[in-house]
Amino acid sequence: MSKPTIVLLHGVGLDHSMWEPAAARLADRFTVLTPDLPGHGTRPPAKDGVSLADLADGVVEEIPAGSHLVGFSLGALVAQHVALYRPELAATLTSVSSVCQRTPGERESVLARLRNAETDFAASATASLDRWYAGADVDPAQVARTEATLRANDVGSFLNCYRVFATADAELAPHLGAIAVPALAVTGEDDPGSTPEMTRRLASALPDCRAVVVPGARHMLPVERPEAFVDSLVTFIDIIRFN
Repeated sequence: MSKPTIVLLHGVGLDHSMWEPAAARLADRFTVLTPDLPGHGTRPPAKDGVSLADLADGVVEEIPAGSHLVGFSLGALVAQHVALYRPELAATLTSVSSVCQRTPGERESVLARLRNAETDFAASATASLDRWYAGADVDPAQVARTEATLRANDVGSFLNCYRVFATADAELAPHLGAIAVPALAVTGEDDPGSTPEMTRRLASALPDCRAVVVPGARHMLPVERPEAFVDSLVTFIDIIRFN
């Protein structure tokens, strides 16, 4: 009997390697696919004006029909777009550390981070790593790998994709109620950007969505707490598959 397929979409400035701790724990039960988003990893740089639809179109050919679709941060917005416009590809939708319906204050905060990255990419990368990992009990080698991936970005491509991350939740907000697949929204209790409140907003906006907040975790939940992340994901998928 073939394994169900799970597709993991990474966040902005990262690549497929961020999923390695979680993928290793999923491989016995799922066929795990971890494509790079356009503008990331080995993909060509993202062009000026790239949109959320462009990022989604850049990965749909790598998503088999009926996959369990999982996205982290920017990847969560991409996954939501795929579930909305290509519902045949998604058996379930899991949004990890996702933003949703930012308030004016939250919007200004992320746009300020974008402006900082435009001015001084190196300093913004340092600030991101601090926001993601400060105080977290994560193997320093794993943090170093995240840092290396982040700093290796083509800066223009990163900025183009970060602009999508900063704005696309507003684009999606009016349409979230049309996403019909069963969904999970999960984030860390101490995530300062993709907050528990945003996860609850997303769970309220989607017609069939559960919300999970992992105690004591920050933004990089699949790296910091892969066991807790995988447990919440597999529990959700099992409920859907076997009920």
